[in-house]
Amino acid sequence: MKIYKDFASYNLGIGLSKPLDNDIDVGYYDPPKIIVDCEAVVVDFYRISIKIKYKRKSTPDIEPVSAVFFNTPDLVIEPGWDAEPTYTGMYLQLSKKIIEENRFLFKTYLDYGQHEALYLTDDEVEEVSAIFRLMMKYYENEKRNFSVLISYVNVLVSLVEAFYKRQFSTDPKQYNHIITDFQQSLIDYYNQPVKQLPNVQYFADKLGLTANYLGDIVKHFTQKSALENIHDFVIKRAKELLIENQKMNTTEIAYELGFEYPNYFSKFFKKQVNLTPKEFRLQSMNRN
Repeated sequence: MKIYKDFASYNLGIGLSKPLDNDIDVGYYDPPKIIVDCEAVVVDFYRISIKIKYKRKSTPDIEPVSAVFFNTPDLVIEPGWDAEPTYTGMYLQLSKKIIEENRFLFKTYLDYGQHEALYLTDDEVEEVSAIFRLMMKYYENEKRNFSVLISYVNVLVSLVEAFYKRQFSTDPKQYNHIITDFQQSLIDYYNQPVKQLPNVQYFADKLGLTANYLGDIVKHFTQKSALENIHDFVIKRAKELLIENQKMNTTEIAYELGFEYPNYFSKFFKKQVNLTPKEFRLQSMNRN
């Protein structure tokens, strides 16, 4: 497996133009010049790749698509591109340094490459293409203004956010199993003895997803973050234990739920319910 540490070696290796900078690279694809690699590769930087009218050789009967693809430093790119050399498109390559210095701009989409591409409508292709033309204008200028370039990258990411929301809403059935599996995993977690509170990363690993991707899907379809969903379930379970297990004291319930410190459980419960666990139990007993 080849590992490309920088833009220059990667571009040379697959037949792209020589980059003008070590931290940001913008360019257009010239498919006939692309060198199809025979082994898997990893790039040690971030890539946003837009391919227009992209058609796979392995599925010749399927209509061409236009889509945004993402590559991150930990993502293995399979051998060959399996693409007919008839597509057009553009790419944006960003160093780890640029990502870290501008992390607030990039949100969560860069690790979506492990799960799904963003499929574009013709109108969306036009919008993305217009942004790339402006990016190229400032990238190719000898006095490159990186603040302007980064601003256009921010616009591109904002478009990606809007387009992903459209994609999530277009075919919700495609994502239903993720929500169902997440909710079932929460139930399964508390059907066994626990030693700590669950977190989003735990369920993402369980489902074979990245935490960002799981969080975005859950937020889109439940209007609450994955962490808020976890907290809601913990509170629901806490209420059940307080009402149905009168012999258990607050400390025992805290440990049962995975809290390391009982005081933290009491504060957490009070923040969510506006009552302490003891007050909630007493109120419930009085109602009955």
